[in-house]
Amino acid sequence: MDDCIIVGGGPAGLTAAIYLARYHLSIRLFDCGTSRAALIPCTHNHAGYPDGIAGLDLVGRMLEQAEKYGVVHEEKRVEHLAKTGDCFVVGTDEGTFRARKVLLATGVFNRHPPGMDDAFHDEALFKGLLRYCPVCDGYEVTDKRVGIIGTGSHGTAEAIFLRSFTRDVTLISPTDDHDLGSECLAKLDEAGVARVDGPCGDYELRGDKLAVKTAEGWQEFDSVYPALGSDVRSQLAQDAGADCTDVGCIKVDDHQRTSVPGLFAAGDVVLGLDQISHAMGQAGVAATTIRNDLADERPLLR
Repeated sequence: MDDCIIVGGGPAGLTAAIYLARYHLSIRLFDCGTSRAALIPCTHNHAGYPDGIAGLDLVGRMLEQAEKYGVVHEEKRVEHLAKTGDCFVVGTDEGTFRARKVLLATGVFNRHPPGMDDAFHDEALFKGLLRYCPVCDGYEVTDKRVGIIGTGSHGTAEAIFLRSFTRDVTLISPTDDHDLGSECLAKLDEAGVARVDGPCGDYELRGDKLAVKTAEGWQEFDSVYPALGSDVRSQLAQDAGADCTDVGCIKVDDHQRTSVPGLFAAGDVVLGLDQISHAMGQAGVAATTIRNDLADERPLLR
């Protein structure tokens, strides 16, 4: 039986693995290779990298560091989680494992623009023409022409946020017509955000521009942000009986404990700021709490 099994190989899961391994605990990390961080072409707001670093390189360095301290990293997809007595049973696509504690760092999945195939999506993302996180990279679109695919309060909020980086912001409806109430319209008008109806579904890469077909014809942008929400990967927590919010985020206390004793969560799967630095901070808290809880159950003697 492992002291702790970590599900998720992004910044939160890998940070926790490094901490726990350096506490001389037996750690197993399952990773199905879908970390959002690995998709970042280059992050410029992660402290310590003044010239930026590719998400894949950052995650790779973290994994190398974790394995240096003995973390067992396995490319497996976890399909089921349950608590049985004092331990957890973790079912994967290649067998079943047991652990005294479990940390979920499973993150979220950004909803892609409607009608955009995966190959086109990945190429546009790599070129910086498609972006998902204005908190991360709003600086990179300073004074650029920006399109936002979205509507309603969520699309409005993203448009207003990006308006602080550039004057040229257009909110594009993903469907035929915008769904904007009077309050949203007033905010958009006050900020000078242009609006255009959809539907979206046709896209072209035109040199260093991403073109989107709208109800008013093709429009080209330096970068496009989908503001379509995300799907929280919290099904495992729900399987184990953990409390979640209405949108699926796992509820935790100040030490990253869920409502199920021995089950922890950190990173984007928890309600909060979806940032690498924030996920790493949560992971450090979770890992240290796991270590201390294990020590309360039985002495950790070298």
